[in-house]
Amino acid sequence: MPYFDAASAAPLHPVARQALLASLDEGWADPARLYREGRRARLLLDAAREAAAEAVGCRPDELAFTSSGTTAVHSGIAGALAGRRRAGRHLVVSAVEHSSVLHSADTHRAAGGTVTEVPVDRAGAAGAEAYAAALREDTALACLQSANHEVGTVQPVAEVAQACREAGVPLLVDAAQSLAWGPVEGAWSLLTGSAHKWGGPSGVGLLVVRKGTRFAPQGPADERESGRAPGFPDLPAIVAAAASLRAVRAEAAAEAARLRELTERIRARVPELVPDVEVVGDPERRLPHLVTFSCLYVDGESLLHALDRAGYSVSSGSSCTSSTLTPSHVLKAMGVLSEGNVRVSLPPGTAAGDVEGFLRVLPEAVAAVRAQLGAPAAAPRAVPRGDELVVDALGRRCPVPVIELAKVIGDVPLGGTVRVLSDDEAARLDVPAWCEMRGQEYVGEEPAERGAAYVVRRLV
Repeated sequence: MPYFDAASAAPLHPVARQALLASLDEGWADPARLYREGRRARLLLDAAREAAAEAVGCRPDELAFTSSGTTAVHSGIAGALAGRRRAGRHLVVSAVEHSSVLHSADTHRAAGGTVTEVPVDRAGAAGAEAYAAALREDTALACLQSANHEVGTVQPVAEVAQACREAGVPLLVDAAQSLAWGPVEGAWSLLTGSAHKWGGPSGVGLLVVRKGTRFAPQGPADERESGRAPGFPDLPAIVAAAASLRAVRAEAAAEAARLRELTERIRARVPELVPDVEVVGDPERRLPHLVTFSCLYVDGESLLHALDRAGYSVSSGSSCTSSTLTPSHVLKAMGVLSEGNVRVSLPPGTAAGDVEGFLRVLPEAVAAVRAQLGAPAAAPRAVPRGDELVVDALGRRCPVPVIELAKVIGDVPLGGTVRVLSDDEAARLDVPAWCEMRGQEYVGEEPAERGAAYVVRRLV
């Protein structure tokens, strides 16, 4: 069964498995002890740190191993903010950061700090100029991912890092998605990563704090990992993480070229095979293994289940696939369609035949979901009011509000409007995205007795 969700977790690399099994016999002792077993464990830990530091592009004594990438992010942001408290309590992040960064920002805001979210363009990229404009005299820290985890867009880290350096502000880079493909360029100050993203075992993260960066570890003091990651280290997992990072880097150039060709094939052929599809993310500045698209008039959860039954494991940012029923903050910030969203992220070694198989089953899966949703049992809900129609989609979840809009837009004259009543949070994103795809005018959102009214003017 082809697994196409490497952006969430890559399969364990063979080198990681070998290193993990070997170090279980050699790395079980406390590396802080001076007896023979402790010294042997310490040698393994030091070797792993040196290998990871070489791959990241930092000094070994700047790198600490944490219990996860999320822990690395939380510890890195908290420690950097505390270390620069005298400078101020202002934090800058992009609107498309990983949730671990945004949750840290929420915690900082709740504690009395201030946060600026830098917007992104429709491809999901933040601009260096926008970051520079967001920096203030009281800015303690800025954060920017190296590449987006949902759409693959590579961010201008080097340019943003230069703007931060000129302003005297440290930059923390969440490099979880990109470390497998190469080091992060630029004068960043802090960096985080997660081993299970590059084929290492879960439960290992990286936190790099470059020399000269003010940093004050938070929480109870602990002597391990420079005080930045308390607790007994999972040495076998750390050794496996470092070994697998070195291994994937050795394969990165060739594998990136091969996977980029496969994702280019998906980007080009999905719109040909499936009508009403929007491929999202930057077409050029992107990770080689990741491609994301959204299908109009499709329930994301139903589509993922249909693809799973066909043998393909993919992910989604659709609100229908989340417990909160709110659309992905990344897709929302980009202003693109969220319904029927599919993220395909190919692990190393993916065969071309598996991609061709996915392209064969996708049109049928989309058509089946659309057929299921395209003929609602309820009576038509469009009520004419002069040159305006009112579509009552209250109580109906994505993508029904947009489906109902599409059904009636041709029933109003050119220049006429359709008012869509909806209490689904996704409609706030999907109605404007539908207008952009269909060449219609999105007039705006108006308050309603329940939910909101989304007004669309027919132009074509």
